[in-house]
Amino acid sequence: MKPIVAIPMGDAAGIGPEIVVKALADKMIQDISRCIVVGDKKVLQQALEFCGVDLTINVVKEPEEGDYSPEILNLIDLNNIDMEKLKMGEVQAMTGQAAYDYIKAAVNLCTDKEADVMATTSINKESLKAAKVPFIGHTEIIGHLTRTKNPLTMFQVRNLRVFFLSRHVSLKQACDLVTRDQLVNFIEDCVKALEVLGVKNPRIAVAGLNPHSGEHGLFGKEEVESMIPAIEEARAKGIDVMGPIGADSVFHFALKGDYEAVLSLYHDQGHIATKMVDFERTISITSGLPFLRTSVDHGTALDIAGKGIASPVSMIEAIRLAVFYAPNFKNNK
Repeated sequence: MKPIVAIPMGDAAGIGPEIVVKALADKMIQDISRCIVVGDKKVLQQALEFCGVDLTINVVKEPEEGDYSPEILNLIDLNNIDMEKLKMGEVQAMTGQAAYDYIKAAVNLCTDKEADVMATTSINKESLKAAKVPFIGHTEIIGHLTRTKNPLTMFQVRNLRVFFLSRHVSLKQACDLVTRDQLVNFIEDCVKALEVLGVKNPRIAVAGLNPHSGEHGLFGKEEVESMIPAIEEARAKGIDVMGPIGADSVFHFALKGDYEAVLSLYHDQGHIATKMVDFERTISITSGLPFLRTSVDHGTALDIAGKGIASPVSMIEAIRLAVFYAPNFKNNK
């Protein structure tokens, strides 16, 4: 049976609805998956029209009621958008609250085993804030809803996988988080995340923090004082980890296949590396949850929302990777 993929529609004022309808019209996606969207019928119907996509919306109460024929878009309709108040391309509390509601309903589908995996589109941090939703993004929302303390984010583009020791903190805070204990624990978590995805006995490289990995303390002491001791401790536990390796080369070698994953030490270090390989096909995968979740790694693109010109490539790739990893995740969970 093809996996059932739950897809929360995203922010109604952004490009989420249009990349969803375009992705679901893609033959490859139809061939490998059964997709169920959680959203608003009126918004999706509008997206179908301005994108020129020929799908018929089929409103259902649960995924098993769906008709997964190629011309059908199956939808759990929360009917929570007032079209007279919706302003495409603008930050709005209404769409922020609605986006949260879609995620919550999709989480319930996955935790209740009605859907196998989740693939998310873009939401807007400012709209969430306007709605007084106390979270800044999908990972934090889903972590809260599933009572998961430390969801782990991994990026994948082609065969390059990248983990992040820290993400949404200042660069100064990111440097302060590079400690021996933090690194040892995180390296162990990365191994577990990879094994759940079916990557056994992974080789992991730790990117350097400072230029040339500090040159033995000449350009910073984090490598000498924290990183090398952490890597040695992890190796003593039987983990195949090496580094620190200069951040200007480690991602290149991982892309070539020398390592199964790279541990990036802060947000931009890994984001730049992956997105320069292929911006549209860089996908975020969240581990440590009760279910597998993949996501596009771009924003709501409010400047082009409602014009029907947004590319669905990232959404297609997010669904493809969700389906690809679904059997391994199920068997190794």
